Amino acid sequence: MARRPKPVHQMTIAQFEAAFPDEPACQAYLVARRWPQGVACPRCGNVDLYDASSYKPFHWQCRACAPQGYRFSCIAGTVFENTNKPLRDWYRVAHLMLTSKKGMSALQIMRVMGFGSYKTAWYMCHRIRTALVEKDMDKLGGIVEVDETYVGGKDSNRHWDKRAHMRGRSVTEKTPVVGAVKRKGNVVARVLSSVDRTQLEIFIRQAVSTKVSLLCTDAFAGYNRIGKEFPHGVVDHAIGQHVVGAIHTNTIEGFWSILKRGVMGSFHKVSKKYLPLYVAEFQFRYNNRMNADIFGTAIAGC
Repeated sequence: MARRPKPVHQMTIAQFEAAFPDEPACQAYLVARRWPQGVACPRCGNVDLYDASSYKPFHWQCRACAPQGYRFSCIAGTVFENTNKPLRDWYRVAHLMLTSKKGMSALQIMRVMGFGSYKTAWYMCHRIRTALVEKDMDKLGGIVEVDETYVGGKDSNRHWDKRAHMRGRSVTEKTPVVGAVKRKGNVVARVLSSVDRTQLEIFIRQAVSTKVSLLCTDAFAGYNRIGKEFPHGVVDHAIGQHVVGAIHTNTIEGFWSILKRGVMGSFHKVSKKYLPLYVAEFQFRYNNRMNADIFGTAIAGC
C-alpha cells in the first residue's frame, strides 16, 4: 500500500502576524513577489523608472508611456487596486481562504475579520478567486483521469413546481463540471454549459497532452470517440467495475469529493454565474497542495 505523503505545513497565524506586522511590510512583500527581477511599469513593462518614494512610499513614475509620466504604486493593476481596505486585510482574507481545505464562506470571513458588511467580505473573496485562476497551464501527461460531475441541489429537494422531473446526466437544473487530473499531479477543471460529446472532446484536447500514456474515463457515451486520439481505458461503474488494472477514475472523484464537500459544507449554495470562480479556487488549492508557500504563489498572481 502506497504511503500517504506527509502534509505540507502552511503559514500559521503566528507566522503571518510576524511576517506582516504593518502595511509597509505587506507592500514590500507584494513588490518582491510581483517583480522578482525588479519593478516594471504595469502598462508598458518599462524598467527604467523614476523612484517617487520620496513623494509617497512604494510609488514609481514611468516616462515611457505618458508625456507627463505615469505614476503608479505597488497595487496598480492588481486585485487590490481601487479599494479602501489595507493590504494587511487582503492578505488575511487570502490566508484564511488558502489554509482552509474546503474553503471559507464570505459570512465566516466577515465574522473572523470583523467587517461590518457581508458585501465587503464577498467582494474581497471573489477578487482573490479571480487572481487564483490558473492560466497557461501545461497539458497533462502520464496517466490522466477524466470525469464529469454536477453541482447543485437535488431535484427532489425543490418545491414541486420548480422540479425538473429528470434523472441522471440529463438534469438541467444542475451545473456540469468536467475535470482531468494527472495521477499524483495537477488537476484542470472547467464549468460547461452541457456535457455533450463535442464539449467534452474540446476540453480533453485542451487539457490533455497527445503524448499521454493512458486516458481513463467511465463508460459515458460522450467519451466513445476519444479513443481515436488518445490511448483510452474505460471502467463501467454500472456493472460494479471500478478498477481494472491501472484504469480507474478514483483520483478525479477524490477531487470532486473535496469540491462538493466545500460547496455543501462551507458555501451551502453556489450560483451558476460564480461557480467557475469557486472551481478555480479549489483547483488552485489542489494543485498547490505540496507547495509550502501557497500564499506567496497566490500573491504573485494577484
